[in-house]
Amino acid sequence: MSTEWIRCPVCGNKTRDKIREDTILRNYPLYCPKCRQETLIEVANLKITVIKEPDAQPQSR
Repeated sequence: MSTEWIRCPVCGNKTRDKIREDTILRNYPLYCPKCRQETLIEVANLKITVIKEPDAQPQSR
């Protein structure tokens, strides 16, 4: 069973999390200690996908 470090999609450095081949994550808030940013990701079969959050829309009254 192979394992791999999750890399930050912003700066490319290793984070504190490891994943295995059979790991499945959905809406996982990945925090990078180097660039101090949090990114939502999904993981399946060692493939990491970044989830783009829609920008907040102002409420009309």
